[in-house]
Amino acid sequence: MSDQQPDPQPNPAILRFARENGAAAVVQPVDLAARVRALRKERGWTLEQAAQAAGMARSTLSKIENGQMSPTFEALKKLAEGLGLTMPQLFTPPRAQAPGGRMTHTRAGIGEAHVTPTYEHELLAQGLTRKAMLPYRARIRARRLEEFDGWVRHDGEEFLYVLTGQVRLYTEFYAPLDMRRGDSAYYDASMGHNVVSLSPEDATILWVTSLG
Repeated sequence: MSDQQPDPQPNPAILRFARENGAAAVVQPVDLAARVRALRKERGWTLEQAAQAAGMARSTLSKIENGQMSPTFEALKKLAEGLGLTMPQLFTPPRAQAPGGRMTHTRAGIGEAHVTPTYEHELLAQGLTRKAMLPYRARIRARRLEEFDGWVRHDGEEFLYVLTGQVRLYTEFYAPLDMRRGDSAYYDASMGHNVVSLSPEDATILWVTSLG
C-alpha cells in the first residue's frame, strides 16, 4: 500500500490569473457584489454611469451588485476595464483603513461642469472618493416638460433645495409641485422626475443624491 497522499483538489473559489511573466497570480475569494458596489461608489458613479463605462446594461450591473447573478468571464473583463482595473485588482479586497476625518471644499464656480439641454450641473465635493452622496448645483434651463426626453430616473434618494428663482417639480406619481427660494423636496429618485424653471431667469437649485 502506498503512503503517497492524493493531490489536494483546487479550491474552486480561488481565482488564478496568468501574469505577463508567466507566473500565476492567486486571488482569494471576495464578495464580488459588495466589491463592485464599493468600487463604483469610490468613483462617485451612479449605476447608469458605471454600466455605461463597462459597456453593459444597467439592469445587469444592478443584479451583479445585489448578488442576483453570477457574471460571465467576459462580463468580469468589461467590469474591470470599465473601472480601470486589472482582473486580479477587481477581486482583491480593499485594505482596512483606520477611521479618520474626511473633508473637502469647493469654491464658488469651481465645481466640475456638466451641461445638458435642460440643466447645467456643477458637481461639488469632487475632492473626495467613496462618497455616500453626490451634491451638485444646477441651473434649470428647461421651461416645459416637453423639453425632456422622458422621465429622469436613477437609483437612490434625492434632496432638492431651491436657491434662486421658482421651479416646478414634476414626478411620476404626484401632482406637479411649484417651489420658490428656500423650498425643498425629498423623494425616491427611481421615481420619474423632472424640474423646469417658472421664473423669467434660469432658476438654480441644490441637488443631493444618495449613491445607493
